[in-house]
Amino acid sequence: MIRYTLKQLRYFTAAAEAGSVSGGAERCAVSQPSVSAAVAHLEDVLGVQLFVRQHARGLALTPAGRRLHAAAQALLLQAGELTEEASGLAGGLSGDLDVGCFVTFAPIVLPGLLRVLAARQPLIRVRPHEDDLRALQHGLRNCRFEVALTYDLNLEKDIAFEPVVPVPLYAALPADHRLASAKELDLRDLKGEPLVLLGLPDSRGHFLSLFAEAGFEPDIAYETRSFEMVRGLVANGYGYGLLHTRAPHDRTLDGSSLVCVPVSEPRRTMHMGLARLKHARSTGMSRAFGDVCHAHLAGLPGNDALP
Repeated sequence: MIRYTLKQLRYFTAAAEAGSVSGGAERCAVSQPSVSAAVAHLEDVLGVQLFVRQHARGLALTPAGRRLHAAAQALLLQAGELTEEASGLAGGLSGDLDVGCFVTFAPIVLPGLLRVLAARQPLIRVRPHEDDLRALQHGLRNCRFEVALTYDLNLEKDIAFEPVVPVPLYAALPADHRLASAKELDLRDLKGEPLVLLGLPDSRGHFLSLFAEAGFEPDIAYETRSFEMVRGLVANGYGYGLLHTRAPHDRTLDGSSLVCVPVSEPRRTMHMGLARLKHARSTGMSRAFGDVCHAHLAGLPGNDALP
């Protein structure tokens, strides 16, 4: 068990190098009693005498004191190097940066963000972690990643959220749907039609709450955790879907087509943004990633390119 501090070692080495308590106190800009107390504490916990107090000549190191002085100097040097390394971690712009991203829009948004970040900060290597909203918060708490790009949906009190861009609600419809040419629709316009529901944690509850506010229960035909499966089933005529994530084109992986029509929402507008632990200090790398998110996502041309 360590029963001394780096500060006490620093006071001891200063006194040893100055040859007196007063000289050590002057070097450390502290009072003489502080240095005397530090030396006395070290002698007590280590069980050795460190100085011989010579009348009118100050302090002389004992053999044990000389050995401790050399070891203390090495330890203090390592502590200083550790401080410099920590400072580099906090403000440096090189190394690995673990980033969480909501699984539905990760393949749409993240590749472009990484390309822009690589051009601006080529020494930052991003390691992406794609997951659902609940798992992203868990990952922040467990330090799997420092920052997550997600929606401001059901965030716990220990999570700080920095909005970047608003994300409207869309109804994904088959290309031949009766409302496919509408500029906007009300959720009640879809009452009685089959729903293809995105069943990710939190996303499912969010969409069902929208129906509750609209005053009816949806007819769930299919439920899937896959964003692309929702789009594919809709495009093939199995129902409509509700999404905040919108791909930059309306063709699905099997080559079918769908349309996306904005839904008028009585609720607050959701945002895509950056989530972090509320009391965690951001590093330079995560701040650089955040700057790229603001510049890149806000600069995309039109809502069709935004998720």
